[in-house]
Amino acid sequence: MNKYRSHNCNELRKKNVGNKVLISGWINKKRDHGNLLFIDLRDNYGITQCIIDKENKNFIDLEKMQLETVIQIEGIVVNRSSETINKDIETGEIEVSINNFIVLGTCKELPMPIFSDQEYSEEIRLKYRFLDLRRKKIHENIILRSKVISFIRNEMNKFGFLEFQTPILTSSSPEGARDFLVPSRLNPGKFYALPQAPQQFKQLIMVSGFDKYFQIAPCFRDEDARADRSPGEFYQLDLEMSFVEQEDVFNVVEKLLVNTFKKFSNKKLLYEKFPKITYADALLKYGTDKPDLRNPLEIHDITEVFSRDDVSFEIFKKLVKTGSRVRCIVTKNTKDKPRSFFDNIDKWAKDQGASGLAYFTFEKDKEIFAKGPIGKFFSKDSLTELMNKTNSKVGDSIFLACSKQKELEKITALARDKIAKDLNLIDENIFAFCWIVDYPMFERDDQTNKIGFSHNPFSMPQGDIEKINFENPLNILAYQYDIVCNGIELSSGAIRNHIPELMYKLFAVAGYDKKQVDEKFSGMINALSYGAPPHGGIAPGIDRIVMLLANEKNIREVTMFPMNQNAQDLMMNAPSTVSENQLKELNLSLKVKK
Repeated sequence: MNKYRSHNCNELRKKNVGNKVLISGWINKKRDHGNLLFIDLRDNYGITQCIIDKENKNFIDLEKMQLETVIQIEGIVVNRSSETINKDIETGEIEVSINNFIVLGTCKELPMPIFSDQEYSEEIRLKYRFLDLRRKKIHENIILRSKVISFIRNEMNKFGFLEFQTPILTSSSPEGARDFLVPSRLNPGKFYALPQAPQQFKQLIMVSGFDKYFQIAPCFRDEDARADRSPGEFYQLDLEMSFVEQEDVFNVVEKLLVNTFKKFSNKKLLYEKFPKITYADALLKYGTDKPDLRNPLEIHDITEVFSRDDVSFEIFKKLVKTGSRVRCIVTKNTKDKPRSFFDNIDKWAKDQGASGLAYFTFEKDKEIFAKGPIGKFFSKDSLTELMNKTNSKVGDSIFLACSKQKELEKITALARDKIAKDLNLIDENIFAFCWIVDYPMFERDDQTNKIGFSHNPFSMPQGDIEKINFENPLNILAYQYDIVCNGIELSSGAIRNHIPELMYKLFAVAGYDKKQVDEKFSGMINALSYGAPPHGGIAPGIDRIVMLLANEKNIREVTMFPMNQNAQDLMMNAPSTVSENQLKELNLSLKVKK
């Protein structure tokens, strides 16, 4: 028998009644009934109720004991009375009658409660993360995370992938987010970078002749925090495959995600074969390349309607003549909604920085007319055209916005989500996956007017590579793809460009000459020159997968030791200052802003 326990705190059942046992754990809760003291003892596995009466010599000591003290209890397993059976815990039919106990670890006064999952300030939770992790909900989230990663590893092995580890200290990349830099002691004045992703290394693995690679890879990006993004570091399922096309990658990832989400959630999968939506269609229909397909609302472009003579809504007509577009969202059977519903949407849009959302409802007396503040500006024929363009019927309502394309996409995407939530259209018991495909290879920066890569610079352009028109680079599409679930981007991926000559041409469009490419990507370009197979991959985010499975809105709820919004570890006091000797060893001096 183990020195500290014969059973864990979730192990004892009616079959153990009469047995003498040793159990160890934390005092989760105490209930003092005068002559009887009940103690819920908790460990990683669960809770066992223990009981001691006032006649026992240990009663007073246990009565005074601080919650979260670690103790060992020696006692006898007894049946609970029928009226005290607790069906909420697996040990609920028994309890342990305490004979003796030993304190294994004392506990100071607690800065936060452990036995409840009540909301607490982030500062306290992160400073005392070791206590926060004892709480039931987050403890179970972290266990879920471990099980998900183990399951994914097993699935990848079944699919014939081999797990390899790539370097953590590597070179800085000119693309993507900010690097975390590490000074080199042996090479004064030079720096390593922590990898934003194992992108180049996993491609080099394919060039090295391995066919299918994966790892649960740590990635480091000096980015601001968001609800679905940790500052500093995160983990992704990094994978790469040789001799594949886009569809081959899709098949593996779809099987993996379907199996994983079926294993760890009771929610329904809306699609087991994920729909493919082009980037252009996603921006048109949903206003974003991260659409939530649980939401049935779609966005329609109705700009052409405002060229009609029988539409007299002059505000929009004038804007359209200057290059603005008009898009709308139709809501089904909302004619009986109160005026306040529509006005609140309009007010909300103004709060987002837009000029508002115009609206009206399609109605019919002897003929079709529009009821609402701007309804009078539309003729019967123009309303009929609108209904045809938007698949609307009498009784449906329409919200309209007019602006330049990017601003229009932003407000209509937000409005689509807002309206769906207000109408309770989103089924929270569904996972809706989709692929976003056909990303443009390049984009123009609005501020600098320069052309740069829109996604991954190492991607393969679509079409006949001998006939690519580099004179019109914004028309070049790439074999780049994202996977999205419930409006959350899980991953980006691509079929890679394995042809050095083509890579030089593509980088030239983004302003890099051959010498710069050779300097920045020497390892990659050199390797591709020695016989590289066609290859591609993707890297779904582990943190976001677990966040979805745990039904959490914030990624810190599924991360064991996260940083706060300012990229600070409040528990370990990182980042911290370093000594002059350490700086001297690294040939560094600090210029601190006053």
